[in-house]
Amino acid sequence: MALKKGAVKVANAKIIEQKASIVEEIKNKFENAKSVVLFNARGLKVSEVNELRRSLRESGSDYKVYKNTLAKRAVEGTDYDLASYLEGPTAISFSKDELAPVKIISDFAKDHKALEVKVGIVEGKLADVNELKEYAKIPSREGLLTMLAGGMIGVVRDLSICLDLYSKQKEEN
Repeated sequence: MALKKGAVKVANAKIIEQKASIVEEIKNKFENAKSVVLFNARGLKVSEVNELRRSLRESGSDYKVYKNTLAKRAVEGTDYDLASYLEGPTAISFSKDELAPVKIISDFAKDHKALEVKVGIVEGKLADVNELKEYAKIPSREGLLTMLAGGMIGVVRDLSICLDLYSKQKEEN
């Protein structure tokens, strides 16, 4: 069965169109995400990858492996110089939450040495591995609110004790 000359061009046009749509998808995800984490998940078992995906999905994060060439094209013209990080197998996690994927991936990397965090973007700023480790130490929003409420309760308690002592002092005089 012989191919016509135009058949190859149509196939190439379809492939180019598919790649362009993937590049556009990656661009949109970078633009809409509050945090992005690039990591290498090679060496993880399928069950471990599924566990990581489930954890990220529960936090509202997205995780996908793209071809490096397509990801490089997607970030061309942006403020992010990710070309050196897009070498070898690279998975990318996108999230509308600033810290959730950073915490999940960092915690997962502690238990699974095969996972290697490369770099991240948090609120529009490039963050290296050490910065991501620091971000991972920050308590969750709920934890921070609990700490704030605990601190405020302490202040109110101390104020009430002071007012009680003051009123007792005034009664004695």
